[in-house]
Amino acid sequence: MIDTSLGPVGLAWLLIVIPFGVAAVLLLLGKSADRWGHWLGVAGLAVPFGLAVAMLVQMAPRPLGVQYVTSYEVPWFTWIQAGSLKIAASLTVDHLSLAFALLVTGVGSLIFIYAVAYMAHDPGRRRFFGYLNIFAGSMLLLVLAGNYALLFVGWEGVGLASYLLIGFWQHKQSAALAAKKAFLMNRIGDLGLLAAMALLVTWTGTLMLPSGVSNGPGPVPSTWQMTLVGFCLLLAACGKSAQFPLQAWLLDAMEGPTPVSALIHAATMVTAGVYLMVRSQPILAANHLAQWAVAIVGVVTLLIGAWIGTAKRDIKKVLAGSTMSQIGYMMLAAGLGPAGAVFAIFHLLTHGAFKANLFLGAGAVMHGMDDDVDMAHFGALRKAMPWTFLTFACGTLALIGFPLTSGYYSKDHIIGAAFGVSPVMGGLALLGAVVTAYYMTRLVMLTFFGEKRWEKDVHPHEAPGLMIVPMAILAALSLGAGVLLNTRIADWLSPVINQPSPAHAPELLEFTWVTAAALCAVALGVLLGWIVYRHGPVNEANFVLKAADAELGAGAVNDVVVKGADGVAEGVGMFDRYLVDGGSRGLVRGLAGLSGWVRGVQNGKVRSYGLMMAIGVVAVLAAVVVAGQVM
Repeated sequence: MIDTSLGPVGLAWLLIVIPFGVAAVLLLLGKSADRWGHWLGVAGLAVPFGLAVAMLVQMAPRPLGVQYVTSYEVPWFTWIQAGSLKIAASLTVDHLSLAFALLVTGVGSLIFIYAVAYMAHDPGRRRFFGYLNIFAGSMLLLVLAGNYALLFVGWEGVGLASYLLIGFWQHKQSAALAAKKAFLMNRIGDLGLLAAMALLVTWTGTLMLPSGVSNGPGPVPSTWQMTLVGFCLLLAACGKSAQFPLQAWLLDAMEGPTPVSALIHAATMVTAGVYLMVRSQPILAANHLAQWAVAIVGVVTLLIGAWIGTAKRDIKKVLAGSTMSQIGYMMLAAGLGPAGAVFAIFHLLTHGAFKANLFLGAGAVMHGMDDDVDMAHFGALRKAMPWTFLTFACGTLALIGFPLTSGYYSKDHIIGAAFGVSPVMGGLALLGAVVTAYYMTRLVMLTFFGEKRWEKDVHPHEAPGLMIVPMAILAALSLGAGVLLNTRIADWLSPVINQPSPAHAPELLEFTWVTAAALCAVALGVLLGWIVYRHGPVNEANFVLKAADAELGAGAVNDVVVKGADGVAEGVGMFDRYLVDGGSRGLVRGLAGLSGWVRGVQNGKVRSYGLMMAIGVVAVLAAVVVAGQVM
């Protein structure tokens, strides 16, 4: 049953228009908006959050099991029309898109407030908030789009905003290179989305969401056709969500300001690929081969990301590897069918809170340590930065899956679902939980415990209140979001992803063998981390950790792609410089020389004109004679 009676959904366009409008004001007004532009930037996402909450209030009273879907089109406007294909600029508001909108605007608003203090002394703060609002508007367009074409516009807008924000401190060569690397690797994934859209138009005649399969004028596509579309969508998701083999750009992206890491590379942008997989469940379900591919990519990535997290000394890169790993859990769940897709979104929502909390905590540590990111230079910070330690501890407990925290519920569901499909999948997911607890214990021990290892003239201090308050709110969500969502998320999302009956949601204190195994995995990881790092940094010069620190060669492979793109760009530049521009300049010079000769002939002397006439007559007669002989 589908209910489409809610009229005010037309206001959903405001969720997109407001951030873009604020970005335009901040970027066009220039320095005149420096004094107040950052607060306007905060309002650019806080107001849409209020609208999203209002939509939630309107939608919540509806009976469970009833899918509320409203598609709103701009009146009298067909965005794309080619033959029988008509694509409207339409939005779809349902349980899934609203959940994402609440995540983007809610967590995003807290990060924006944090950024006001974090970027307080940066001369480009107004421009920074302009870019943040471009990202927010693009992400909201992506998740609210009513068809794949409009989703693609938001998809590319997110990529553009990511490029601008990663390279915001473009005076640093490392930041500029990281931005270029992220942009190019995402373009590879974008080719997959473009190919999927082209195939859908060819085989189904439509780009409508959520299925894009059977509601077009063309015939219903075959199984192998939908499998090919599924693989193309998976390529797109790998690029945007930093999944194997397109994952290495995420660690370099930590060159951007910490609020960028928290917003784009923890809570929102990297989850776009998961959203695409869940939204496209009917396509993946057409053949189990595509589903298995998604699950395998997820398992491989969750292990690679966790492995990388055990070796990095940069606190933000440890969290980046963790993000890669946790997105892998979500991709694994998305490949397990509709029930798994519910758990993927559950973990996505809880991860958005606790990972944003951890990144903001890392930013607070950097703020107190003169922007140092090397954990070997930290130690004993729990006393110097008690609030940062407390909030960071809450996020850490949620990430490793400590009982009754948000990660305890959402990640354990994925591990249980994986065991239900394949013991191998479940075992690898459980191994990832052990490594997760290990590298987070390593991070906490090196940063907050042990002896002081501070650099000379560094005086750690607590972050200002404007940074602490968002961290505290996110810490509370890290602890309590799982309890709030655990028995509700399946009913909320099940009709959207065509789940015939609500997925099983364990009760608050239900204890199964999977729960016991997951708790043992957490305990084992914490114990190993404490044993190894209880006295501070250790010698990590071994093959296993060196390979992890080198990102298993993925960074080098991606560097080859970037250098290859540089070579192509240089070749195109040479072609343009020497052939296009050189040819046009040569033609101009030739015509100028010819015109000079013609001017010299036109000298006004009768003898010269008579000679030219005689030469012309002789030439014409010669041509006639030659033509006559040939004929």
